[in-house]
Amino acid sequence: MTGDGKSDAAPAGRGSQRLAETVAELIERDIVKEGWRTGSVLGSERELIERYGVSRAVFREAVRLIEHHQMARMRRGPGGGLVVTEPDPGIVRDAARVYLRHAAVSRRQLFEARMALELAGVTTAIEKLTESGIARLTEALETERELIERGVTLGHARHLHRVIAELAGNPAITLFVEVLAQLDQDMVQDEWESDGRPDEGNREAAVESHQAHQAMVAAIVAGDAPLAQHRMRRHLQAVAELLKNES
Repeated sequence: MTGDGKSDAAPAGRGSQRLAETVAELIERDIVKEGWRTGSVLGSERELIERYGVSRAVFREAVRLIEHHQMARMRRGPGGGLVVTEPDPGIVRDAARVYLRHAAVSRRQLFEARMALELAGVTTAIEKLTESGIARLTEALETERELIERGVTLGHARHLHRVIAELAGNPAITLFVEVLAQLDQDMVQDEWESDGRPDEGNREAAVESHQAHQAMVAAIVAGDAPLAQHRMRRHLQAVAELLKNES
């Protein structure tokens, strides 16, 4: 028993675990309510134990959950407390991609999801396009060209799709476009490796993809949403055809 009357014993059983999960959810709500100010201190351990009315053991388990999701971390010592942090989107993307592979998402399901997200993204990107956005698109194309010249035939294309999604200004679209584009790449790579596809075939596909990207960017820069959508749709259909399994 500690001086504040709360037990230091480790939480036992499902009830204590569920309580810790509930406290973690309350902490998350407080972080969001306060504007998710990275670097700010939500409170000291003693203050937060008092606020949420739980034992130190339950609170520390809640903090472990919060730290696992990279929402905050406990800083010890004078001036310490629960410090708000910035989540790493890469961890979220990887977890979602692994889950979808485990769930055996079909090629058709992946294609339909990408089509819906990327067509919405390209339309909004055109509406919000600025000179700096045009510069980013141009730079992405140039980087892609250089990668292909160096012999990179997979992974070169995802960057442009991410840039278009980011220009749309919708974090949800950006996150899921990245997840699905990476998953698409994984599936293509698996297919090519199982088939023993020759390098020249891979390079030809990469060059065709780059040409499709150039056409898409031209339509985006011209502000022609219907044409940009048409070219995006045609490009994604071509990517889908790289795989045999259309189930």
